[in-house]
Amino acid sequence: MRRVFALAAAATLAVSSAASAETWTKYVDTPNGTSWSIDSDYTYRDRQSGRLIVMQAISKPSANLGPAGPGKPDGVGNVVGLDCANKNMIMLGGYKPSAPLEIKSSWRLDSPKKAVGADNEALLAAACPTAANAPNR
Repeated sequence: MRRVFALAAAATLAVSSAASAETWTKYVDTPNGTSWSIDSDYTYRDRQSGRLIVMQAISKPSANLGPAGPGKPDGVGNVVGLDCANKNMIMLGGYKPSAPLEIKSSWRLDSPKKAVGADNEALLAAACPTAANAPNR
């Protein structure tokens, strides 16, 4: 019986650490010294909308900024829903050290915006090839 409890505790620790893991991949550098990265541990396909959901974060070494997820002292970013085929996106929510991540419950009703600009095009180029392997949630 003690073994069962020990295995359950170990499994819980493994799942909780994986859920909070962050694997950032930089996809664009901007002229002002900032970079944008996506967290592959957060990326998934939304079952209802079919959109690829991606967490992205900004980093700026000169300002001791990330990339980091919500709740981190250097975490600034947002979560977007990408339609890779139509090259558009919907903002689900954002976060910064003074504000936790809050995903709008009605984001699926929002009108998508075309993913224009070098940074958004780079986001699509980095995230969309992973869409086929993204888990469904």
